[in-house]
Amino acid sequence: MAKKGTGNRIFVGVVVVLLFFGLMFTDLGSFNSHNRTIGTVGDKEITTRQYQIALNNQIRAFEAQEQRPIPMQQALALGIDRAVQARLVTERALDNEAANLGISVGDDRVLEEILRTPAFRGTDGEFDRTAYRGALSRTGQTEATFEAAIRDQGARTLLQGAVVGAVTAPEAYADALVQFIGEQRVITWAAVDETHLTAPLPGATDADLQAYYASNPAPFTAPEQREITYAWVTPDMIQDDLEVSEDDLRRAFEDREAQFNQPERRLVERLVFLDDDAAAAALARVQDGEATFEDLVTERGLALTDADMGDVDRRDLGAAADGVFAATPGDVVGPFATDLGPALFRMNAVLAAQVTTFEEASADLRQELSADRARRQIDTLAEDFNDMLAGGATLEQLAETTQMEVGTLSFDQNSFSGIAAYETFRLAANSVTEDDFPTLENLEDGGVFALRLDAITPPTLRPFDEVADQVRTAWDAEKMRDAINARAAQIAATITPDSNINDTGLLAIAEPSLTRRSFVEGTPPAFMTEVFEMAPGEVRVVPSSRNTLIVRLESIAPPAADDPNTTANRDAVLQSAAAGIAQDIFQAYANTLQTQTDVTLDQAAINAIHAQFQ
Repeated sequence: MAKKGTGNRIFVGVVVVLLFFGLMFTDLGSFNSHNRTIGTVGDKEITTRQYQIALNNQIRAFEAQEQRPIPMQQALALGIDRAVQARLVTERALDNEAANLGISVGDDRVLEEILRTPAFRGTDGEFDRTAYRGALSRTGQTEATFEAAIRDQGARTLLQGAVVGAVTAPEAYADALVQFIGEQRVITWAAVDETHLTAPLPGATDADLQAYYASNPAPFTAPEQREITYAWVTPDMIQDDLEVSEDDLRRAFEDREAQFNQPERRLVERLVFLDDDAAAAALARVQDGEATFEDLVTERGLALTDADMGDVDRRDLGAAADGVFAATPGDVVGPFATDLGPALFRMNAVLAAQVTTFEEASADLRQELSADRARRQIDTLAEDFNDMLAGGATLEQLAETTQMEVGTLSFDQNSFSGIAAYETFRLAANSVTEDDFPTLENLEDGGVFALRLDAITPPTLRPFDEVADQVRTAWDAEKMRDAINARAAQIAATITPDSNINDTGLLAIAEPSLTRRSFVEGTPPAFMTEVFEMAPGEVRVVPSSRNTLIVRLESIAPPAADDPNTTANRDAVLQSAAAGIAQDIFQAYANTLQTQTDVTLDQAAINAIHAQFQ
């Protein structure tokens, strides 16, 4: 029970931190409407603020995934708004049900989570009510709304635990899957290549090449070619013309002094334990040479990346600072108290203090500030560009009267230089039609462009004379593959379950204890699939890109019962299956709640919020 409670506290604490910082760093402006909600779910409201934040975060996450800006119209077309609304409705349906069932968290739990939030602490590291109120005020929240959000999240967590807390996976399912994963094969295989051919290949005649060219047109066909005229401007094009004063540079340096002048730091890994006794026992094993820090991490089912804190200074380490900074690289020290519990730390490297003067930083700062100003100037001018295009200006006229530059491009699937290096341009170039009028679109670096499709040349078969050398190379490669495959089939026909493959003149390689997860160097990606389809004694020919393989299956064995990997796989399967079943049950429960709960959404309020993102 203690362990479960600790996990819940950590989960809720993480949610509270994400909730606060999600709000703190979201500045969408005020919602100037009489509607303060976008709808209700039972007795629970979905506030405009909740929807603004959730929608903004989802769009930003999608942009990070796609590595390009996502305009609001595209976000709506992709259904991001509907996905956000569905998630909020689900959450509020759960909140409504928790309230109906009388599930809630007490004041002590709310207080505990507030005290754990770093943003609410003063300079002494302790909770500061003034800092608490100020932080909430800056995000447009009141203490009541923030604390209500903590209560709702806590109640949802309790409700979810009550619904799926006892879900387990069937033992038979785990046994069957472990049998499938851990089943072993012993094989012998050998490679056949051109050195094993018994006769040279005949050369291709002109008729052979012409026939191959006619029956295999795809490799010798030029892709569709799009003739495009475009006008564009990027920050790089104009930033050198923008002056940055020394006063601006000094202000930027002062604002980012913590970046340019960093204290001495350490590269550190941290492993948290449930209690001091467990941490001390683990440290003793390391000191006695019974285990390494890596062993401790692996025993917990973690990877070193899970324990990595990166480079940290004293402020990041709290009570562990003195011990970690006194350690030498490779030392494991502790246990020290942390917000997550007692922990051991491994110090891996010392990073010296970084001191950068204004003179040393000014060149980079000038580049950054001028680029930022260029982006803002382009944002300001974009409206004028749009107005000119809407008024009928051509791209050439746009380039004559503005800072945009005009260019032409023969665009195809292999175009990746110049403006075609931008993904947004390639998407537009592939989809534009000759009937489309040029419209302004954004580039990933803050630039803008507009394009016009002048003509399309469909995929065209290149003349034979132009590709004759390529045709000959392709014909030779195909005939060589056919000859090697035929020779491999001829040799394989002489191999029996009991014969020695080396007697065929091939170099046989034995591979014991292969599982479906194994990889045999020198074999094609589907090799293990072929092996696990074979019966004992069976011989197969498996073509590869470089040669052809002959493989014989020697034996099949079940997973070793005493193998630690078998036990670990079974435990992992049970946990994964239980988590999947629990998720399905909870989703079905949440869906049922929604069908039984009155849900009302105000589309006018939703549209008003969308307009703020335009």
